[in-house]
Amino acid sequence: MTADPLATYSALDWDQLWRNARTRKSWGSSSAADWDKKAVSFAARNQSSPFVSLVLAHIPLTPTATVLDVGCGSGTLALPIARQVSSVTAIDFSAGMLTALRQMAAEADITNITTIQAGWEDHWPSFGIQRHDIAIASRSLAVADLRAALQRLNDYAAAYVIIVDRIAPTPFDPEAFTAVGRPFECGPDYIYVLNTLYSMGIHANVDIIGLDRETEFADFDDAMDSYRWMIRDMSPAEESALRLYLAQKSRPGDDGRIVVDRGFRPQWACIWWDKKR
Repeated sequence: MTADPLATYSALDWDQLWRNARTRKSWGSSSAADWDKKAVSFAARNQSSPFVSLVLAHIPLTPTATVLDVGCGSGTLALPIARQVSSVTAIDFSAGMLTALRQMAAEADITNITTIQAGWEDHWPSFGIQRHDIAIASRSLAVADLRAALQRLNDYAAAYVIIVDRIAPTPFDPEAFTAVGRPFECGPDYIYVLNTLYSMGIHANVDIIGLDRETEFADFDDAMDSYRWMIRDMSPAEESALRLYLAQKSRPGDDGRIVVDRGFRPQWACIWWDKKR
């Protein structure tokens, strides 16, 4: 980094900026064990999310395509994608998430998904991971070395790379942090990814995906569970403050469900490039 008042864009070290922003974020990155614990609830909540169809509309799927889904979770994208392509290799560091994915694939009679328990930092060739037509990383770039992760995605894609990353404050609710008396630092979002790609000589396209301001939960306890994921290790007083906040932000929905007004419209950036051009 430089303090030179005449510095230009090329002087910016986006790797360092990414690391700096990660150290200041108010939320903690989940470990494999953390994801194992919430695999079932995560799978149930995300399979029906409108996020899925919005993202799929931006991926050039064909019947003969092979797809690599890195940080696949419980198969939010891998499962619907598998119905439209030749094969999917789904990678995640959480054994629980991969178990949930395999169970749902079996229930849906989907047989063309190969699951591999591996992380971004692992040596992928030792797991037999090969180049695919399309490489996807959707909401999974919680990595220390962003440039290395982006380079790996590019290397393992023959045709297209698709990245979905958040536009701050998505998916967090800053007002909830305020309600419990905690500061909020959003951490790095898609703009770091886009600029790092630019510094690598990759000129990516960006499409904005917007969700509704309001979101539904099965009941109030389900909403609380979702918000506990944002604000960890709350004290009893913070729990009470969060309950009050959600009560003020929610209204009855259909069939006993509740609707929470998040106070903002969550947005995601679909960042993609065509390697054939």
